[in-house]
Amino acid sequence: MKAATVEFLRQRFADYYRTAPLNAPPSVEQREWAFVLFDPGYPEIRMRRHIGYQGTTELFEYIRSVAPAHLYYSSAYYLLPHAPTMGEKMWRGADLIFDLDADHIVRGPYDVMLARVKEETLKLLGMLTGELGFGEHEIHVAFSGGRGYHIHIRDIAVRGWGSAERRELVDYVCGIGLDPGLILSLPSPSPCGWRQRYIEALTEYLIMLETMEPKEAVAEISALEGVGKVTAEEFLKRSRDLRAGLVTDPTSVNLRDFAVGRVVRTLSSAKEGRFAALLRERAALADEPVTTDIKRLIRLPSSLHGGSGFRVTPVAVRDLPDFDPLDDAVVFGTRSMKVDCSRPLTMPLSGATYRLEKGQNTVPEALAVFLCCRGLAELSGGERDHAPR
Repeated sequence: MKAATVEFLRQRFADYYRTAPLNAPPSVEQREWAFVLFDPGYPEIRMRRHIGYQGTTELFEYIRSVAPAHLYYSSAYYLLPHAPTMGEKMWRGADLIFDLDADHIVRGPYDVMLARVKEETLKLLGMLTGELGFGEHEIHVAFSGGRGYHIHIRDIAVRGWGSAERRELVDYVCGIGLDPGLILSLPSPSPCGWRQRYIEALTEYLIMLETMEPKEAVAEISALEGVGKVTAEEFLKRSRDLRAGLVTDPTSVNLRDFAVGRVVRTLSSAKEGRFAALLRERAALADEPVTTDIKRLIRLPSSLHGGSGFRVTPVAVRDLPDFDPLDDAVVFGTRSMKVDCSRPLTMPLSGATYRLEKGQNTVPEALAVFLCCRGLAELSGGERDHAPR
């Protein structure tokens, strides 16, 4: 990144931090803080961490004085957050964090990725409130400023959980380690939860098998590890009865039958394949390592994301369906800026769609910041305009 571009971004971020209202998590003095600044050599990441503050006044003064490119705080609470090593900090608990990143879910145009990750976030929120007993008032959602959403739960009841307890929770929302024997053996009147999702996925898979040519269906099943052609053929003979049992009484499904039990259990443990994809569609695709990490650094809501220039934006659970990060997280204005794009691209922003050519383009300041932050453009000069259509 050219020095002029870095300076342009530093000045824009400084303008934002000079007047923007900032948020802080509870117990500022127990958190570790970390910053990436617009140093020479940026965007090479040189994180400054192991920093502590006595309160919000000191914290906000520092933020406004340095105007960081990236700003993080620890999900963990420490007795000595400023200590130079993790062992010396003296861990006292941690918030429960979920991170949903579009990069782990789908690839495509930026707006498509943002729409898809919001679907996963809404799915996760439904599980947290409808199945796991968390109230909306306990859940704090923030658009990450980049390609996803963060969910913070600060309830004292979860603060002392270790990685093992957090792993159980993220395994649940991601649908990891499902046991068909347990799922199908316990009756449940609930129309939701993994029992229902599993039955729906298995039913859909069986219907798919029934639409295949017999040889194709045998090949599909016998491709499973440890399942031969004879077992596959026996399973397919029972598939209609199995599907009928899933509809009428799932507890009647006989997993002790060799062919049915072998195939269903193997399907359920497979990480790839068509059935795994059906289960994944019903899971909430949170980033598992983030939730299990009890010392995680997370972006501060109300800060700016140095990879986009967008605001890390708090969003009430009830407002998330209507939240549009390409409008609601934009903080910079519309004055014209000239940038030199490294390639042609199309970008929607603040209700307009911009079609940019490789080379020099004139764009609104908000888009110029985004393109420069992403490494898609450098600050430029010239007179060539490309207006939104």
